Amino acid sequence: KVSHSRDAYIIFKNTWDENKIELQEQFKVMLLNRANKVLGIYEVSTGGITRTGADPKLIFAAALKASACNIMLVHNHPSGNLKPSKQDEDLTYKIEESGKLLDIVLLDHLIISNEGYFSMQDEGFI
Repeated sequence: KVSHSRDAYIIFKNTWDENKIELQEQFKVMLLNRANKVLGIYEVSTGGITRTGADPKLIFAAALKASACNIMLVHNHPSGNLKPSKQDEDLTYKIEESGKLLDIVLLDHLIISNEGYFSMQDEGFI
């Protein structure tokens, strides 16, 4: 069960390929039920050193197939810089707004590295 951003970070970090976290940017979505129990983690994309694509259609297709009520987004920054980019902020807003139409709540969007994480929920972006 995920109760806080730290819980999600630990789950994501434990499932991340340690050989890729500082090499390639990856984007994943955690699928949760109404009680915030993890239904699964879906890898949306793997890109290069500085970016990867995150197609909202793939995110919501996975959420709908899993009958998820809530989702949490995560991607890593191989550079270790945890500050969200303008693109990160825009995508978060787009996913949050799109989820409202499907009654799927975006709980958080984390940016992770080996050193820690940044939670858009904790920092007031969501």
